[in-house]
Amino acid sequence: MPGWNVRNIPDQSGRTAVVTGANSGIGLVTARELARAGAGVVLACRSAARGRAAAVRLRTEVPGADVEFMPLDLADLGSVREFARAWSRRHDTLDLLVNNAGVMALPYGRTADGFEAQFGINHLGHFALTGLLLPRVLAAGDGARIVNLSSAFHVLGDLDHDDLNAERGYRRWIAYGRSKTANLLFTHELSRRLAAAGSGIVVAAAHPGYASTNLHVGAAPRAGRTVTSRIAVAANAAVNAVGIAVVAQSAEAGALPTLYAATAPGVRPDAFIGPRLGWRGAPVRSWRAKWTLDDASGERLWSASEKLTGVPCPVPAR
Repeated sequence: MPGWNVRNIPDQSGRTAVVTGANSGIGLVTARELARAGAGVVLACRSAARGRAAAVRLRTEVPGADVEFMPLDLADLGSVREFARAWSRRHDTLDLLVNNAGVMALPYGRTADGFEAQFGINHLGHFALTGLLLPRVLAAGDGARIVNLSSAFHVLGDLDHDDLNAERGYRRWIAYGRSKTANLLFTHELSRRLAAAGSGIVVAAAHPGYASTNLHVGAAPRAGRTVTSRIAVAANAAVNAVGIAVVAQSAEAGALPTLYAATAPGVRPDAFIGPRLGWRGAPVRSWRAKWTLDDASGERLWSASEKLTGVPCPVPAR
């Protein structure tokens, strides 16, 4: 694992992948490198214009790349269901699902289905997508993987199971941290269920550290924090005297934990992969808060997510 980079990605020829939020940043790099390694990649993006532009860009950067755009809005369960139906009509198996898309530190808002936006997009949308596509993942067999993007900021908050939609009070960073905790708890619970069913499918999580993407810079203006936005821009751009980034790493570097979790041999179920230094560096196993490994909390989140989305994930409890 030390020094692992995109040159270490095993051949992905013949494999199919879905990457959410693949039109920019870490998602775009992830899709590009999977395609470069031979995978057929679907770019699942909310914006049709940006999704199609990303597909054109990837075909230019990787001649012969097997990539296509399909619309997916994780803030609308109707869109999630339509994506799953359309994708499943065209494919029998899914080797890799990368739940990458997300929002960060938004002012309070709701999804089309009435969920608090960060919990609804970052967790519930991906929970529903995974549940709807899981039969195709199971059909792919033991080599298949699911990778959920979390964050080191999950440490900002354990879930409040009695107030998942933040109706009793809203703090945007706490809500973000809780949504990222939900990503890790979902990874934990799905891993447990698959193991109990005797499946060799690997479900893992990853985080990029501090990567220079639109996620950091875009969150502050939406919240009306112009000073915070300027700080984020400066942090993303900061370099030292010899031209090496000293705060944020590039999106290419930030995507390495995701790509490692998605492709490297020996990744264990429920692994959490992040940069070696926490905020930057080569991918390694990452520390995680103990509440993200709580079986009872994982089961409770799973049950609530099924009820909220109306999507039963087809892996029974033990």
